[in-house]
This record gives sequence, C-alpha cells and structure tokens, in this order.
Amino acid sequence: MRIGTKEFPSGGRTYIMGILNVTPDSFSDGGNYTDIMSAVAQADRMIAEGADLLDVGGESTRPGHVRISEQEEIRRVAPVIRELKKRFDVPVSIDTYKSAVAEAALDAGADMLNDIWGFRADERMAELAAEYQVPVCLMHNRDNTEYRDLVREVVEDLRESAAIAERHGIGRERIMLDPGIGFGKTYEQNLVMLNHLEDIVAMGYPVLLGASRKSVIGNTLELPVAQREEGTIATSVIGAVKGCEYVRVHDVEKNVRALRMTEAVLRAE
Repeated sequence: MRIGTKEFPSGGRTYIMGILNVTPDSFSDGGNYTDIMSAVAQADRMIAEGADLLDVGGESTRPGHVRISEQEEIRRVAPVIRELKKRFDVPVSIDTYKSAVAEAALDAGADMLNDIWGFRADERMAELAAEYQVPVCLMHNRDNTEYRDLVREVVEDLRESAAIAERHGIGRERIMLDPGIGFGKTYEQNLVMLNHLEDIVAMGYPVLLGASRKSVIGNTLELPVAQREEGTIATSVIGAVKGCEYVRVHDVEKNVRALRMTEAVLRAE
C-alpha cells in the first residue's frame, strides 16, 4: 500500500500508526496536544521512536463523547496537519467520519482517511477518497452490541464497507480494514474479536488493530488508562502474530520494541 510518498509492502513487518489527538476530551490524552506546537512536539517524539505514520483526530469518539461541529473539528485538525506536512516526511491520516472535515484535512495535506464508521455514516467520504486518490482505513462499528454470530457479522459489515469503497472506484490496494475494538462491542465481544483477528486478515486486505489503552485492557487488568501500556503491548503482539500489518498506538517506542522482537521470532526458521 502506498500512503503519501511512502510504500508499505505487505509481509515485511508490522507498521506503527502513532495516535495524535488534538482534542480536549479524548479518553487517554485529552488536552495534552491541543495547540500546534505541543502537537508538533508529540509528533516529533513519536517519529523519533519509530512511528511509520501519524493519525490525527479532532473529536473524541470515546463512549459518551459529545459530538462537536464540523467547523470546530476543522479548526482543530487542519492547522496541525498543515504544520506536520511542512515539517515531517511521514504520512498523516485524518481520523474522522465527517466528509466536510475530511475534505478540509485533505486540502491541508492529509494522506489517508481513517473512518470509524467505514463509509456507512457518510458515503461522501468514499467520493472524497476517490477524488483525492488517497487510501482509506475502514473500521467496523455499530450503534448496538446485538449479534447472533459476532465474528461472521463483523466480517460481513466490513465487506459491505469495502464494497462501498470499491463502488466509488477505490481499488483494493488502497483499502485497509479495522475490526473496531471498543466500538459497538461489549467487553467480552472485544476479547473474542482480539482472539479472531485472523478472520479479518483472511478477507485479503491489510488490517489495522487499534486497541491502545482501551477499556477492554482496563477491564481485564483492572487498571486506569495511564497504566495500560503492558496490556496494549500484548494486543500489539497478538495482532502481529495473527497477521495484522498495522497497529495504532499511543506509546510508540515500547510497542516498536515488542513488535521487532515478535517479528524476529516469526521470521526464524
């Protein structure tokens, strides 16, 4: 997959997407990077630690979050993306499900769309991706947690998202899937999905795993957000073993080290 000016060959290694939330209320790091300079400093730190790409988000999507206006979200993300692209040669993804925000981010230089609703909330997102010829990450999400067959239905929902993208002329080589850990799933369902990531990988698209610091880790280990680093590393290793090509994390350096070790073992004959 080509993202911005960078090539991300399949089967080489697990790539790291560093999370850059420019929000006052994100569940983990809300308020830490709300001005351009602090956001740039955090991006610089993550790149130095080994991040392969950055994911900028301007609206918290934690459970119970307050939806903000498109104008406010654009005000938060567009200047940061513009500054990141000016300073760093690293692909930048925009984490949004709103086409107006996506368009402003693309105009500011974003290289990829990361949609937590997998093009099922705003189909114009697919039109923009096709128009700007950028890759997309389509996440699984639902507004409820009612499933008869969890894994099969997640696969079916993601297949529908990919079909929307392909109908708009977005080739398979520009589509990435995300099982949506922490979205539209109970604690137990999140554990099941983590244990069946290979079913998403088997769909034939690159898979991004985003479990960093999420409640499935907190509930399992009975730990607050600030103490979920080891649990996050465990999910990253599980993702790599099961074939995920990307992991989306807050703590870049330690996840990079754990993944390089994992890959060395997996490559050994």
